[in-house]
Amino acid sequence: MSSPSKPTSSENIVSQKYDRCMADLVVKAGVGFGVGVVASVILFRRRAWPIALSAGFGGGAAYADCDRSFNPARVPGTRIIPHTPTPAEESK
Repeated sequence: MSSPSKPTSSENIVSQKYDRCMADLVVKAGVGFGVGVVASVILFRRRAWPIALSAGFGGGAAYADCDRSFNPARVPGTRIIPHTPTPAEESK
């Protein structure tokens, strides 16, 4: 087990984000697939398009969440404040 004082490498952070995105994709596409099967059987006389459509919606939602995870500037309402150098940094 790693010690809490040891900093996490950027490679591990990216790996954790990627793993979270893949798990989110599997869950959301699976839920969409299940909803599509139920809708296909009950409402649409066993057609295939509701399954593909709802699985695609789930995959698209997972993609959007993953995009926000890797690029937080795309979250609505988020401001990126530019770094202003302190007087000590300017004198270097």
